[in-house]
Amino acid sequence: MKKITSKAALITAMLLSTSLPLPEQTSAASMDNAIVLATSLNVRSEPAQQASIVGSLPYGTIVSVSTESYGWAKISAGKTAGWVAGHYLKNTDGLSNPAPAPVSKPAQKTGSVLADALRLRTGPGLDQGVIRVLPMNTSVTILGQQNDWLRIRLASGETGWVSGAYIGNQKSAASAASQASHSQSAGKPGLKGKLIVIDAGHGGSDVGAIGTKYGTLEKTINLQTANKLAQLLRQQGAVVVMTRTGNDENPALHDRVSISEEKGADAFISIHYNSSPKKVSGTLTFFYSDQKDKPLAQAIEARLGQVYGTKSNGISFGNYHVLRENDQPSVLLELGFLTDAKDEALVRTADYQQRSADAIVKGLSDYFEE
Repeated sequence: MKKITSKAALITAMLLSTSLPLPEQTSAASMDNAIVLATSLNVRSEPAQQASIVGSLPYGTIVSVSTESYGWAKISAGKTAGWVAGHYLKNTDGLSNPAPAPVSKPAQKTGSVLADALRLRTGPGLDQGVIRVLPMNTSVTILGQQNDWLRIRLASGETGWVSGAYIGNQKSAASAASQASHSQSAGKPGLKGKLIVIDAGHGGSDVGAIGTKYGTLEKTINLQTANKLAQLLRQQGAVVVMTRTGNDENPALHDRVSISEEKGADAFISIHYNSSPKKVSGTLTFFYSDQKDKPLAQAIEARLGQVYGTKSNGISFGNYHVLRENDQPSVLLELGFLTDAKDEALVRTADYQQRSADAIVKGLSDYFEE
C-alpha cells in the first residue's frame, strides 16, 4: 500500500549513501502506452519524490510514455504531463486497441450469480470498469462468451461482462444454497479444505516502509510473517496460495487480485507493517465491503487484539486495490508501525510474527465457524 513521503526520502538517502552505481537512464520506446494501476497516481514535475505535484491520474488511465529514468516514467495523458513512479504502470502496447478474441453467441440461456458479490464490468477483463455489483442469486441472461468471461443482460435490460466462474444455472444456484445449508447443520467446518491466499505486501524494488530505528524493511518482514502464517494454516488442513514467495518478487496489484479470484479463495489476507509521521503504534485491520469483507476483518481483529506486546487500533475502511477489486472476502492487515521504535523492535522478532500468525489463524477459524 502507498506509504508516506518520508519513507521515500529514507530510501533515497540509503541509495545515496552506498557506492553502488545507479542504473542508467533508459528509453521507453518499447512501452509507448501504459495503464495506471494505482488508485490515484501523482504526476510530478521532475523524476523525484520531492518534486512538485502537477496533477494526478485515476486508476485505469491510459498514458503515453516517452522516457524512463531510475524507476520513473515520463508520461502524458490529455493535458497532464510529467513524471510518475514506473511501478504503478503496466505496459499495454498492442492492447490499447487489441484485436478481440472471438465472442461466441450461444443460444440465449439464463443463469444465476453464485458469488456473494459479483462485479458487472464494461468489458471481458479485470482491468475493465465496474458498472455495478450483483448480489447472489441475481438472474441473468447469457448473451455471449469470450474466453472465461460471459456477456450478460440483467432483467432491467442493462448489459455487461462477468467472470463465468461465478455464473451457474438456476439449478446450480439452488444446489449451492442447499449444500451450504447442509454444511451449516452438519457442524463447524473449521479450516480444513479452505483455500486461503496470503499476500505478502510489496517486494522487489518496492521495499515498503523502512524502520526508523533499525532500518527494518517492510517487504522482508511481510514475507517472514506470511510464511509463518502459511505453515500454520497448512497444519490446520487449509490449502494455501502465496502471491509471492521471494523477496525479489513484486507482483502487480491486479495480479495479486487475479490469483485470489482465479483460485476462488475463501479468504484473501494481505500482510503489511505500517508507517506514519505521527506517534502511533499498534495493529490496524482494513476492509472494503461491509457485506463481503467486514465479518472477516472483525474476526481477525478480535484475535489480533489479544496478542501480547501491542495494541489493536480496530478495523477501518480501506480503499485499496487488493480489497476494492477483489470479489473474494479480503482484508489488509497492518501488524505494527515501523516508524515507532517500540513497535519496530517488537515486530522484527520471530516470536511476535509467530504470535501474530497464530492470531490470524484463530481469527480465520472463528470466521468460518460462525
